[in-house]
Amino acid sequence: MSTRLSFDRFEGKGKQIAVLVADDGATLDVPRSLLPSGAKPGDVLSFSLELDPGATAKLAQETRRLQDDLSKRDPGGDIKL
Repeated sequence: MSTRLSFDRFEGKGKQIAVLVADDGATLDVPRSLLPSGAKPGDVLSFSLELDPGATAKLAQETRRLQDDLSKRDPGGDIKL
């Protein structure tokens, strides 16, 4: 999924938040550090999101491992996961 966003302005302490506006008027606040080098208010940016099945599986595996470790350290069984 990809969409165009117009870079509207900087906000926040030290102007570290970029406010981006979608065609439907919805806004998205992103850290300035995530902007492409040289981006400035008035620029149009392309924004895309995509699923990462490998990273999802890895995160699920790590979460299960952490839950297993926690349950082993809960002698009373009062931690519900």
